[in-house]
Amino acid sequence: MSDFWIILTGTLVAATSGILGCFLVLRKMSLVGDAISHSVLPGIAIAFMISGSRDSLLMMIGAAVLGLITVFLIQLLQQGGLQSDASIGIVFTALFAIGVILISRNASNIDLDLDCVLFGEIAYVQWDILIINGYNMGPAAVWFLGITLFIVLLVIGLFYKQFKLCAFDPALAAAVGIPVALFHYLLMGLVSLSTVASFESVGAILVVGMLIVPASTAYLLTDRLSRMLLYSVLIGALSSAGGYYFAKWLDASIAGSMITVAGLLFLLAFLFSPLHGLLARFSKRRRMKSMTA
Repeated sequence: MSDFWIILTGTLVAATSGILGCFLVLRKMSLVGDAISHSVLPGIAIAFMISGSRDSLLMMIGAAVLGLITVFLIQLLQQGGLQSDASIGIVFTALFAIGVILISRNASNIDLDLDCVLFGEIAYVQWDILIINGYNMGPAAVWFLGITLFIVLLVIGLFYKQFKLCAFDPALAAAVGIPVALFHYLLMGLVSLSTVASFESVGAILVVGMLIVPASTAYLLTDRLSRMLLYSVLIGALSSAGGYYFAKWLDASIAGSMITVAGLLFLLAFLFSPLHGLLARFSKRRRMKSMTA
């Protein structure tokens, strides 16, 4: 039964992150996902210090607020003339460092350590049980991630056309009256929510892999957003299941193995994708040369 809960948790993380990752990849904002996953750390630390609980709603709110602050600061620096990559690097490293200091300075007073935040431990999800009125409802992480996935699906489903147009052509979206900035910050808020929901199982660093790798793999396999979203979820689920058994075979980190399997799937798509794979592009160039010869 422990195998089931671990794989289910990994699949929920991958599905939630993969859906949002598709929009990040399309908008060329992959590094922003990396920045948010690191810079929400001070929000988590402050919320934990106030509430004294890792299960508090305040922790989620603190992370979401820091995620939005991160995006605001990045855009502020960009408007000030700084390049995009430099803005992202400055903001997320500064905020991440503040979070590290807050946790290390209060390590004796709070039950929260850097290993938990950075790497997580998905093997322990089965022991953190949600009890309601004396009934065992199963691992709390599964409920937390399931609710997060539901929120993401609900928001994306309600505003799918708006998110799609903002991802492919923000100028056109603004021209037809769509509040591009609002949907930008809404997407960043969902990324922040997904990140903090995944901390317990995969940690701050590895959640970046789940945000970007399955979505990037799906991007190589199709030119339609709807299929890209579906492929991203399926690739994430396959990475979770395959990564778990790979870790079991190697006696290695489960979360790390999941990302490794996701990376291998990306490599296969990069080489053999019929649309954008390396071999397909090489074959197309050869045909073009033969036609012009």
